[in-house]
Amino acid sequence: MADILKTNTAGRAIDPPRHIAIIMDGNGRWAQKRGLPRTAGHKAGAETFRRIATYCKNIGVQYLTVYAFSTENWKRSEGEVSAIMGLLKKYLLEAVDTMEKDHIRLHFFGDMTPISPELRALAHETDEISAHLPEGDFQANVCLNYGGRDEILRAVRQFAADCAAGEKKPEELDDAMFSSYLDSRGIPDPELIIRPSGELRLSNFLLWQCAYSEFYFTDVLWPDFDEAELDKAIAAYHARDRRFGGVKK
Repeated sequence: MADILKTNTAGRAIDPPRHIAIIMDGNGRWAQKRGLPRTAGHKAGAETFRRIATYCKNIGVQYLTVYAFSTENWKRSEGEVSAIMGLLKKYLLEAVDTMEKDHIRLHFFGDMTPISPELRALAHETDEISAHLPEGDFQANVCLNYGGRDEILRAVRQFAADCAAGEKKPEELDDAMFSSYLDSRGIPDPELIIRPSGELRLSNFLLWQCAYSEFYFTDVLWPDFDEAELDKAIAAYHARDRRFGGVKK
């Protein structure tokens, strides 16, 4: 499916990264600039996610990972959290109906235990649908109640439990084995991480996986982030000299 369209918004041939990750930041500020409630910004941001995910699929990106709700976001007002969860429910209900038709796999990163049983059941349903789709299909990963440090701690605890049970030995642990305990197991690390909104930090996002990712920062707020902005990020990525700690020959 990824071979159908591989040109960007300008009609030029494009060679996108295999895995792009995005911190979807700036929804609240977008709304406040327009005199709207913050919830309106999250609604606009959800539509941007839908549009960018479709574009990524069309240009041949295989994995798109987005930061939807962090472990720290519970500190926000009850109304804002409720609105975000409501938007997620709406998206999941639509996804259940369209994933097979559109050949889109959906996976969640994060600790789902604090999430409502209804949303957990919908997420489980999308997992079951994804399991029946070809592995080569486009996959969207949604980070929900996610934090990079929390993910690493959960992985360490599980590895320690396996060692205590005699299933693993501490001396066996290497990068590949540790990665198999993470939420992103089986998925290549992102080549490109994008953060809109003008902030210049990772905010606890994919801390293990970002070791050799390229970063792209833009002042554009997430609801205003469009296909042309993604083209700029990909162009900047291709202009980088990726040596992975080596020396350019």
